[in-house]
Amino acid sequence: MKVAFVNVSIAVRDIEAAIAFFTDLGLHVVGRDTVQGEWSETAVGLDGNRAKIAILETSAGEGQIELFEYLYPEAIEIEPLAPNTVGMHRVALAVEDIDVALEIAGKHGCLPLRGVANYQDVYKLTYVRGPSDIIVMLAQDLRSS
Repeated sequence: MKVAFVNVSIAVRDIEAAIAFFTDLGLHVVGRDTVQGEWSETAVGLDGNRAKIAILETSAGEGQIELFEYLYPEAIEIEPLAPNTVGMHRVALAVEDIDVALEIAGKHGCLPLRGVANYQDVYKLTYVRGPSDIIVMLAQDLRSS
């Protein structure tokens, strides 16, 4: 059986803030909608659900992020996840210049969890806490610099 990667879906508190963060980093919106109805209830498993969604794609076109903000039922808030929490919790983005990416993230109030690391002179990378406490790894390939 062939399998293709489609996207990663992330629930957010404020879809506009999340879109602004990711588009400032270089992703672009390829679709927006409000979803609801029987098909959505069946697929998601939540009766009466209604959500705003946006699909963002990398500038290279090789990956997508689906952001969604629940209008109903009300979103459930939890404590921000730690990097060692079991389950999906991080999105990784390759960036051309990590310093520029961190400057952009900082304008959104998104700061590194600790600092910028150099992995064997191959990558400079860091984790930032993005909108809605999403952990976003920013990585610059030093071999292509």
